[in-house]
Amino acid sequence: MELPQRKNIRLQAFDYTTPAAYFVTVCTLGRRKILSSIRRGDPCGRPQPWLTEYGRIVEQCMEEAASLYAVSFDNYIIMPDHIHFICRWDEKRATTRVAPTLGLVVGTLKSSAANQCRRVGLEGKLWQRGYYEHVIRNEQDYRETREYIEGNPARWLEKHRLS
Repeated sequence: MELPQRKNIRLQAFDYTTPAAYFVTVCTLGRRKILSSIRRGDPCGRPQPWLTEYGRIVEQCMEEAASLYAVSFDNYIIMPDHIHFICRWDEKRATTRVAPTLGLVVGTLKSSAANQCRRVGLEGKLWQRGYYEHVIRNEQDYRETREYIEGNPARWLEKHRLS
């Protein structure tokens, strides 16, 4: 029996060590809703995620990865069963060491968060294999991506209210 082939999501002929911004989505294994809950937060009723202990660990690991690799997570949201973020670096980072790639940044984040969550009681794996990425190509793409991330809690509430 032939196994299904994983689809290559990489942008062909793109150097993932170059200064750029990337939209990334990482999902929990089995889409378990363990990172946050979505609630109406402010007086205007704008929904916001309320982080669980695991969600707070993920947020802390994002800060650590940003510091370790000199990248910024310009905009992010920790949803119940996934995270979205924009990962950005502004200068070529190769020095005496090999420049970290987007895959290394995401891999470090996922590994660190999973290990720390297991230490506080998570059973099994935290993340699905792989992640979704999109190279942000221009200012309009960047704005639309930010709006998508910021609108995610409202879409979540709408979707789950109907189901």
